Amino acid sequence: MVLCGVVAAHDRGLVATSDGDVALHAVADALLGAAALGDLGMHFPSTDPAWQGVSSSDILRHVVSLVHGAGYSPGNVDVTVVAQSVPIAPHREAMRAALAEYLGIAHDLVSVKATTTDGLGFTGRDEGIAVFAVATVQPLS
Repeated sequence: MVLCGVVAAHDRGLVATSDGDVALHAVADALLGAAALGDLGMHFPSTDPAWQGVSSSDILRHVVSLVHGAGYSPGNVDVTVVAQSVPIAPHREAMRAALAEYLGIAHDLVSVKATTTDGLGFTGRDEGIAVFAVATVQPLS
């Protein structure tokens, strides 16, 4: 399973149009929202064959270029992975470093954390994962 551009050892993966890095997708969507540029579906429709199997890091890099084009740069980014059995702690620092690199921001502006739902819902039954991301943007200087 790939999260934040880092392979997290797990016996299953995610089915997706792209490479399935839901954490990078959440960050990309948060940046688009912070810059009032729409959402991922608007820019990367799953019905467009051009996006089949694309790297989520390439999607995020493209989103960063859209944010720059709108006159902003990424600020702080906070990511929460909601998963019952996917190990985040052993990969947290690598995830933060990868995100900082993709976004072109300092490592200390990136937070990655995890939680479970204590057995509740599809994430609690280990049928999938959810990711929440919050991002700020700042005017380009």
